[in-house]
Amino acid sequence: MKEYLKDINKDFESRARLGIMSVLMVEESVDFNFLKETLQLTDGNLASHLRALEEAAYLRVEKQFVGRKPNTRYHATLAGKEAFKNHLDALERLILDNRNP
Repeated sequence: MKEYLKDINKDFESRARLGIMSVLMVEESVDFNFLKETLQLTDGNLASHLRALEEAAYLRVEKQFVGRKPNTRYHATLAGKEAFKNHLDALERLILDNRNP
């Protein structure tokens, strides 16, 4: 097996998780509604993927009130950013190493 295949991370295989981490790589933090609208996901689907990434320690959750409304924000952790970058690098190596000349 090619060495880079070990860096393809199953935690990022779904379209939703790939989208969540892609957004969090370029934004310091985002709220639930932003992710929901950007990724076109249902509340339940988004929540389950966010929970899985949180359990993997790839993102952290910050709950606060804005005015009287609850607001939940998400931040990629350093470990999450590193794992996602390694995942993207492995995918790039896979593509480049298997291109037809």
